[in-house]
Amino acid sequence: MSHPEEKLAELGLKLPEVAKPVAAYVPAVRTGDLVYTSGQLPLREGTLIATGKVGDAVTPEVASECAQQCALNALAAIKAEIGDLGNVKRIVKAVAFIASTPDFTGQPQVANGASELFGQVFGEAGQHARSAVGVPVLPLDAPVEVELIVEVS
Repeated sequence: MSHPEEKLAELGLKLPEVAKPVAAYVPAVRTGDLVYTSGQLPLREGTLIATGKVGDAVTPEVASECAQQCALNALAAIKAEIGDLGNVKRIVKAVAFIASTPDFTGQPQVANGASELFGQVFGEAGQHARSAVGVPVLPLDAPVEVELIVEVS
């Protein structure tokens, strides 16, 4: 299988710089063979792709793009922690928080923006457990936030 960053390039994507924390935390922590990321917002070049609630100001399609950007930001944090995405053995769990209106129920489809990227980049090792949770508000009024647990070698 191709190196994960080669797969990203084939998809027309690249890893961004690690997003600077917006409060008192670090982007990722390794313990043993696991790396836990902090929640990653859909920041692209330091700016949120969108703001607001899914089901109101943000469409599900834009929210899915946000989830993909969150995933890229999480992978950048993991790479900074372990040095090489080729050392990722498995995406273990993804948690997607979706700031949405009370009547919006498409959180799983929004989270697919991240989940599908992991499958495309890591193949079978990208298949993971997941939660997609609707919430009333996220930091900076972001529509999506994604955190990961990843097994590494």
